[in-house]
Amino acid sequence: MIRDVMDRKSARVGLSDSMGLAAELLVLTQASDLMVIDEVGSFIGVLSEGDILRMLIPDLEGVVDSGISLRRAFELFVEGGRRYADQPIGRLVIRSSITVAPDDELLKAATVMVTKQIRRLPVVESGQFLGTVSRGDICWALLCDTHVQRSGRSEAAAAVAVTAEVTGA
Repeated sequence: MIRDVMDRKSARVGLSDSMGLAAELLVLTQASDLMVIDEVGSFIGVLSEGDILRMLIPDLEGVVDSGISLRRAFELFVEGGRRYADQPIGRLVIRSSITVAPDDELLKAATVMVTKQIRRLPVVESGQFLGTVSRGDICWALLCDTHVQRSGRSEAAAAVAVTAEVTGA
């Protein structure tokens, strides 16, 4: 079941949060998507790092047609980042996101992820955001330990967590 392997501490943002904050969270969490929720924990949608990049990349055909240099195109790219940093994320949120429920089978999530080329799916129940399940979560469940929940994965996972805690990593 999804609930046995899902990540309950997923990176999340609100609709009014800035793109700059979203970028910081993407880097700090090393996630490729952020879950967007409202004040009461209801799931709104997903913000993708790919969508942020697509917004910032200048129209290369337009750049070539206008005759400006690639250097100037790069400057426009950087200026776009500065211009959008304080803008709210709302316009980039994918509101029709595919979700799974905590009682769904891992095969359902895996099939959706592979066929739709999605790395992480939101886990939602009765409109409330509960966490996410990733391709890695499913691989771990199937290849490493199919009977232990995420909170008690294995001695190896516990050792890694302790090592990270001790070293400050």
